[in-house]
Amino acid sequence: MDRIWAPWRFKYLTAGDPPASSSGSIFAGFAESQDDRTNGIIYRGKHSFALLNAFPYAGGHLMVVPYRLTGDIAELNDEELLEINQLVKRCTIWLRNAYSPQGFNIGVNMGMAAGAGIPNHIHWQIVPRWGGDTNFMTVVGETRVLPQSLGETYDLLRSIIDSEVVET
Repeated sequence: MDRIWAPWRFKYLTAGDPPASSSGSIFAGFAESQDDRTNGIIYRGKHSFALLNAFPYAGGHLMVVPYRLTGDIAELNDEELLEINQLVKRCTIWLRNAYSPQGFNIGVNMGMAAGAGIPNHIHWQIVPRWGGDTNFMTVVGETRVLPQSLGETYDLLRSIIDSEVVET
């Protein structure tokens, strides 16, 4: 195979830099912006928010990010940690309803040596998984093949979140 045609990615490639905050953090810039669809934010809580990963390992790859900037889980208080973990749980429920994955990889990269790419920042990764979802494209071609655009993923997950029954 000489070419992979993915015209929907052109808009993503030419969109320019994401918004930054006064702190310089990309994620703080997303949180400060009100354009949730453009930034992929599917849910906002009191201490954290959930958003689509712009560089997903698999379709539906989400992240949960605390609003407070820190690169160390030990600096988060119990209220923040509780909400973050409850939101990670909700993300798995939303992804199950949307895609029926057979499993999940859930994790945190803390520190540059552990793969954290942004200093003084921590976030949780929620990656839906299916048997056989890695193939020659991922292994040999170092390329991810996603069955759905980020915009379509956003719309599907927002429709699931919006249809939730709110408990009082």
